[in-house]
Amino acid sequence: MTTTEAAGPPVSGHDNSHDGGTHGYHKQKDEHLKRLRRIEGQVRGLQRMVDEDVYCIDILTQVSASTKALQSFALQLLEEHLRHCVADAAVKGGDEVDAKVEEATKAIARLLRT
Repeated sequence: MTTTEAAGPPVSGHDNSHDGGTHGYHKQKDEHLKRLRRIEGQVRGLQRMVDEDVYCIDILTQVSASTKALQSFALQLLEEHLRHCVADAAVKGGDEVDAKVEEATKAIARLLRT
């Protein structure tokens, strides 16, 4: 599975171009990629466990660990979005603040549904 396939389609109604500036995660990009590769390794490990007929509970334990790792990554990314994108919009003022807060709120709602 490629990185593009893993990411899935863009969120409908979501403009990926933003303001053309730097994203909030840019300073930790290498660290984030390293974390994601580690998570990818965990998921590949799950595939191997199923292929090798490992005991169900052991697989579920690893599913839990992988899920927690993804949630932790998502929270870090959300924090960086709030500190960078939302804070920048707040400084600029206007309608952009409301749009960024709404965008963050929807992202939080999606995270809570998982």
